[in-house]
Amino acid sequence: MIMRKGTALAIAIVAITGAAARAEEPPPNDLLLAVLWNQRSVEYKGNALTVYALARVRLDEALADRSWTAAPVEQKGDYANLPPAVVLDIDETLLDNSPYEVWMMKADQSFSTKTWNQFCAAQISKAIPGAVEFTRYADSRGVKVFYISNRDAVTEKDTRENMEKLGFPMSGNVDTFLMQNERPDWGSRKGTRRAFIARDYRILLNFGDNLGDFDDRYRSSEAERQKVFEEDKAHWGRDWLVIANPTYGSFDTAPYGHDFKKSREAQRKAKWDVLESWSGPKE
Repeated sequence: MIMRKGTALAIAIVAITGAAARAEEPPPNDLLLAVLWNQRSVEYKGNALTVYALARVRLDEALADRSWTAAPVEQKGDYANLPPAVVLDIDETLLDNSPYEVWMMKADQSFSTKTWNQFCAAQISKAIPGAVEFTRYADSRGVKVFYISNRDAVTEKDTRENMEKLGFPMSGNVDTFLMQNERPDWGSRKGTRRAFIARDYRILLNFGDNLGDFDDRYRSSEAERQKVFEEDKAHWGRDWLVIANPTYGSFDTAPYGHDFKKSREAQRKAKWDVLESWSGPKE
């Protein structure tokens, strides 16, 4: 059958238009819903404000109780009369770095130290709701505000400048930024840095978005992580305060054994396989 030129042209235009539309469609990405929640939801902002409002109450309680410490492993000896301090993680606890996550999605990239350090250097992270206000409140009560971050030591200057512009207390002549690799024993596990603070201060509260901000046993199996959670239960909501972060963390890597060499597909399958499902409607 002979096709008229007009019909053929119309079909070609439809095909081209359809292909262009498909090209504009965003590819599937595991981060999409989590980052959307972090960036756009009022529920996320409300959650953060709730945590930092509770933190003020807990801080006042801790100041009045000299036996109170948020560092049960690291706080040694007679600490009752040490000056008070609070310890806070930075990323996704004080600073919202979701633009980096969005860049990774749009560029189809995974995390790398090189691009992450470049992002830190851009100094565009915003404060998580309630974070500046709480840290300034603690500072006004004479409580030293320490930041324990797994940002590398090379990013400290950029991190300080970003946070200073946002209004976080810098604590004068005391170095309150304890970065990863700043000292030989300051690796990704934060216990050594909490111990460093606990020698001279009574740690009243500890803040984070990842189990590793509170307990060094975070990179273990899912079963072990659950056991750790149960052992630490008395601290959650009392002297350990958690900001919700669904975008990344050891919860995300535990299903595939924290093996970052596995392919994205293998990582996704491992996460899929650990989920508990309803059996579905009865036929």
